[in-house]
Amino acid sequence: MNETILDVRGLPSPEPLERVLAALSNLMPGDRLKLLIDAEPRPLYSMLDRNDLGHRTEPGAVSGFEVTIWPRDAASASA
Repeated sequence: MNETILDVRGLPSPEPLERVLAALSNLMPGDRLKLLIDAEPRPLYSMLDRNDLGHRTEPGAVSGFEVTIWPRDAASASA
């Protein structure tokens, strides 16, 4: 499993979303993307659901929120 951390804290809109979408295009089965972001990215959730990506949002240790994203087919055993 490969985990990539994407820190978009402090970036002006729409740059955080653009960076997340670019990173998601490289996500392979078994990979995880951890997003560090200041505000909860609610609009992102429906995009992830439509693209069969699982996600979990938690309070961040160094950011407002940490969103972990993974391909659902690879996560069925570990999510």
